[in-house]
Amino acid sequence: MKKRVIAVIDLKAFYSYVECLDRGLDPWKEPLVVADKDRGTNTIVLSVSPFLKKQGIPSRCRIKELPKKYKYIYAVPRMERYLEKSAQVIDVLYHFVAEEDVHVYSIDEAFVDLTSYLKYYNKTPLQMVTTIINQIKEETGLQATAGIGDNFFLAKIALDIYAKKERNGIAKVSVNDIKEKLWPISPLSKVWSIGPRMEARLNKIGLFTVKDIALSNLDYLRDKFGVIGEQLWRHANGIDEADIHEKYEPKEHSLSLSQVLFRDYNKNEAITIVREMVDTLASRMRNENKMTRVVALYVGYSKNLGGFARRSTLLAPTDDTELLLKAILEIYHMYIKDLPIRNIGLNFGGLLESTYQQLNMFEDEKEQIKRRNLQKTMDKLQTKFGKNSVLRASSLLEESTIKDRNNFIGGHRK
Repeated sequence: MKKRVIAVIDLKAFYSYVECLDRGLDPWKEPLVVADKDRGTNTIVLSVSPFLKKQGIPSRCRIKELPKKYKYIYAVPRMERYLEKSAQVIDVLYHFVAEEDVHVYSIDEAFVDLTSYLKYYNKTPLQMVTTIINQIKEETGLQATAGIGDNFFLAKIALDIYAKKERNGIAKVSVNDIKEKLWPISPLSKVWSIGPRMEARLNKIGLFTVKDIALSNLDYLRDKFGVIGEQLWRHANGIDEADIHEKYEPKEHSLSLSQVLFRDYNKNEAITIVREMVDTLASRMRNENKMTRVVALYVGYSKNLGGFARRSTLLAPTDDTELLLKAILEIYHMYIKDLPIRNIGLNFGGLLESTYQQLNMFEDEKEQIKRRNLQKTMDKLQTKFGKNSVLRASSLLEESTIKDRNNFIGGHRK
């Protein structure tokens, strides 16, 4: 395995930092919280300022869980602004390295392959990363931290576990540090890619530290966890052969959409939401020139009353909103219970290129062509004049959420 120098750059308390900067506030002195209070006290807080983090307040909690002793400054999430600032940071990275040597991991985190640039800039990895972080601060006002490693995994360990302990916010973990810095890590949920459920499964078979995994029998881990077992073993031994230049292309394409409702809906009201979500996802699919052959619906009831997830395979691939709505509603009516509804999700899977329109022999040919042309016209109008320019009359109903959601990005206000 060729040794590389990988850095992962993370923007500190990103959302709250942006809000403080835009308000002329010091993020290290002000109790700012990024959350929409109008959604109620159960609303998830997206970010808290570094000042609040220093007081032990987590970035992810509900408004009602915030300690009462601070006079909070609430900032409604503005995803468009955060995307704009994130793009500025990526532009800074492109000042130092080529685009193919950057992997944007999330809105506030990116991996950079520095291997080919250290000699060019005549800098050590630490000097190079320090220069980049300082430039980010100078050009955007944002504060970044970083992890440096011989591969993706070790760089992420350096960031997640050790960077916060360093005064300069930069830490390094190499293959030579595995026994001292990687193996002692516990609980296992601290490790990138190990969630609470996997941690519980590992604990159940007597594995509590990364060292326990590293010294386990590889065949045993494969037998217990499949390919994930091998990945766990390799990571525990500091091995990660992922290449930043290999762009992942999924074999099975799908489109998904989900929402958490602001109140409990009854089964009749929820049909309006299902219809709006089908409209949105079908339009998105047509704009990507795709057709689906598999549709799926998820409904979650409130108060821990469960829910259901079901899928249906269509007779032929389609991008016709009405046919998709019919298939989804068949699932809905078959499985829905008379219980309060809080979550709804849709998925269109098995996507294919939309190269032709297959007509239904049991329906009038002219009507099908007319309906498709109408849908394409609506897509064009929404693209040109905004998503709220053409909507169903049901968008005027009290239970409708489509007009509000069209003003959101990723479930949050633009």
